[in-house]
Amino acid sequence: MSRARADEEEYWHSSKFRAFTFDDEDDELSQLKESKRAVNSLRDIVDDDDDDLERVSWSGEPVGSISWSIKETASSSNSSLEGRDSSLQKGSSSYAAFPKQVSSYSLSSLFKGELCLSLSALSDPGVKNYAPELRRPKAEYKDYSSDWSPKDTVRRMQRGKVCSLERFRSLQDKLVLLDEAVAGNDGNVITAVLIFLKRTLRREILFRELEVRQVALCHLIHFLKESGEQKLLLDLLRFLDRTEEVALSQYREHLNIQDVEKRREFLKGCIGLPFSAEDTSHIQDHYTLLERQIIIEANDRRLEAAGQSEIFQKYPRKASILNMPLVTTLFYSCFYHYTEAEGTFSSPANLKKTFKIPDKQYVLTALAARAKLRAWDDVDALFTTKNWLGYTKKKAPIGFHRVVEILQRNSAPVQVLQEYVRLVEDVETRLNLAIKYKCHDVVIETYRDLKDRIQLTAYKCKVERGSADEEKINSILNNLVRN
Repeated sequence: MSRARADEEEYWHSSKFRAFTFDDEDDELSQLKESKRAVNSLRDIVDDDDDDLERVSWSGEPVGSISWSIKETASSSNSSLEGRDSSLQKGSSSYAAFPKQVSSYSLSSLFKGELCLSLSALSDPGVKNYAPELRRPKAEYKDYSSDWSPKDTVRRMQRGKVCSLERFRSLQDKLVLLDEAVAGNDGNVITAVLIFLKRTLRREILFRELEVRQVALCHLIHFLKESGEQKLLLDLLRFLDRTEEVALSQYREHLNIQDVEKRREFLKGCIGLPFSAEDTSHIQDHYTLLERQIIIEANDRRLEAAGQSEIFQKYPRKASILNMPLVTTLFYSCFYHYTEAEGTFSSPANLKKTFKIPDKQYVLTALAARAKLRAWDDVDALFTTKNWLGYTKKKAPIGFHRVVEILQRNSAPVQVLQEYVRLVEDVETRLNLAIKYKCHDVVIETYRDLKDRIQLTAYKCKVERGSADEEKINSILNNLVRN
């Protein structure tokens, strides 16, 4: 035995090959210690005295034992091929029956726990043991070490190293690992540790510990929402007594319901959940809107199929109104049902009253719908108001400059544009819009009111020669000269 150990020492001291490592302390002495530890570990796993197993060297050739392989490798440079063959014959009588093959196992496989020999495998004569390659960088061994502290494990995870968390078995170790992950301020590491704890701890214990760790708790809630683990999320929120969040999470489930009738019934059931007063109002409106959309959709589909409505024939519907937002529903109603009485479900006035739509939103949506249909009379009526004396005037809660922009986008005639450009109160804004959209009358009238001869003369070059606009400018210039 002492002879074998002396040969081992001679091999490791005489080896001229070094494994690559990033460690600064990787000198010859540390290499020797590491190699000796590796050989001793192998000796514990594979017993040299076990005659039931055939041994294979690193090149795939059978030998007597691992220690013999080390001796043979060390002396191979000074021995002949025939001597080596004769030694192999002594080590194993089945050499001729062994084909050469590359070992599929390595020392790192042993450290990773991937090579496990059961008693039944050891007793099977057909099982061959493959001695692993010894010369590996020390840094690779450390990747799979079981001696890393929670702090070191978190640091290595932050650097993208492969770390096994299974060694943290006690509750205390797992909580220390979680605290170190939170202290590291790395969301990916925190989430990875939480997944490990979720898998290895009972729910009550996990919830109780997270209740006092708000950062980790927020990460877990976000992860459960993203991964769609709705049941566990609801259990966690109930444990935390967050009733409103439980209600909102349940309400969010309506997005997964495709059938419109089932969705309507689901929303009806959500009205009784413990929402805040404001959220309860929103849920009620959502249910009412969907119910209204179902009625409108059924009626309009029937009218369109029967060909009984001129507007559906002229402007066929491009999509269903079901599950559309309130503003889209209002636009649809202003487009197809603008003239209907307030008592009908599809009437724009009914929608405005039922859902308390503000005047600005209603006017903006109705203007866009009627301008798209080029219904300029409806546009005019939308802004015309009458006071208590019976006088009429135009008033726009959204500002006439926005009215002009919407009309221009819908290709309104110049006469219509000019009428609303004149209603813009700010002089500079009015002038800019008139010049931009070539409303010559408004530009000329504005410069006239400002008595700006220079700008009038300059603008004269922008109108068509011999046109009514040029004559109008000349007339104004002449009057300014006389005055």
